[in-house]
Amino acid sequence: MVKRKSGRWSRDILPLAFIVVFSLSFLVGRFPVNPFTALKILLSKVIEAITFGRFSLSGWSGAEEAVVVSIRFPRIALASLVGAALSVSGASYQGMFRNPMVSPDLLGASTGAGFGAAIAILLGGSYFAITLSSFFFGLLAVALAVAISSRSRIETTLSLVLAGVMVSSLFSSSTSAVKLVADTNDQLPAITYWLMGSLASVKLKDLAFAFWPIVIGLVPVLLLRWRINILTLGEDEARSMGLNTKALRLLVVLCSTLMTAGAVSVSGMIGWVGLVIPHFSRLIYGDDYSVTLPTSAFMGATFLLAVDDLARIATTAEIPLGILTSFVGAPVFLYLIAKGGRRNEA
Repeated sequence: MVKRKSGRWSRDILPLAFIVVFSLSFLVGRFPVNPFTALKILLSKVIEAITFGRFSLSGWSGAEEAVVVSIRFPRIALASLVGAALSVSGASYQGMFRNPMVSPDLLGASTGAGFGAAIAILLGGSYFAITLSSFFFGLLAVALAVAISSRSRIETTLSLVLAGVMVSSLFSSSTSAVKLVADTNDQLPAITYWLMGSLASVKLKDLAFAFWPIVIGLVPVLLLRWRINILTLGEDEARSMGLNTKALRLLVVLCSTLMTAGAVSVSGMIGWVGLVIPHFSRLIYGDDYSVTLPTSAFMGATFLLAVDDLARIATTAEIPLGILTSFVGAPVFLYLIAKGGRRNEA
């Protein structure tokens, strides 16, 4: 039975919280920008887009516009997209596999993307080549897991999980091999830093690259969120209700892979978001995936925005996001295990 815990009024707080954090993020950084100046710059860009460049506002320096438009906006927008994508992917997988410990990298999308980035760095590829290679290998890893699973005689869900674990292990070992032969003065530090996850170097073209895979994956999953509720009932029950479970699982895997690969290709490997945020959503709003998925999207976007803001101001040298999210995620994960243990004993 699907359970709801919280009313609609409390869910309405999430979009408001996201808007507040999104807006305040433009003021975070070492280069000070007046709040009203930042607002006018963004409003001017909207007016330019609507009027096809005929009208715009003025009253700020070129440096302020460059900071707001070219540096902070793509970083803030990508943090929002990546946080939402990883959270929704994690929640979708947890519902599909009926396992609350599942995360978006279950089928190897993250490790495949990591290998793609590592091999591109080893070969001296450009920044765009690294992003493209990461995205391609992220898709390839999941495609291999699905292809292997489809040829197995084991139960579908179990075979998919096992195939994902093996493919993930293969790409993880391949990344270690690349690091072993990489130049220790230049390439190895670059690979290591990329694998830690960061949005420090993102540009507008990265936002344009990641936007479509994430949106194309996100929209169908949100539209099908009621059907994911039926998947949580089990294979036989879902089929008895007329649901094509095989087609739905394949669609969820495809959409989640697009979101994860698109996110990881521009941000690097950011752990815990896709595992912990869905748990927060379920603890507050219950197990109804028609509520869990959209609330996970807002919570994930807000969480990663806040963590990225902390990364920008905590030290002079930015802390990788993967480290900060792990510091938050690990204690929460231990708390969930302890709480689950007490509940089971009762």
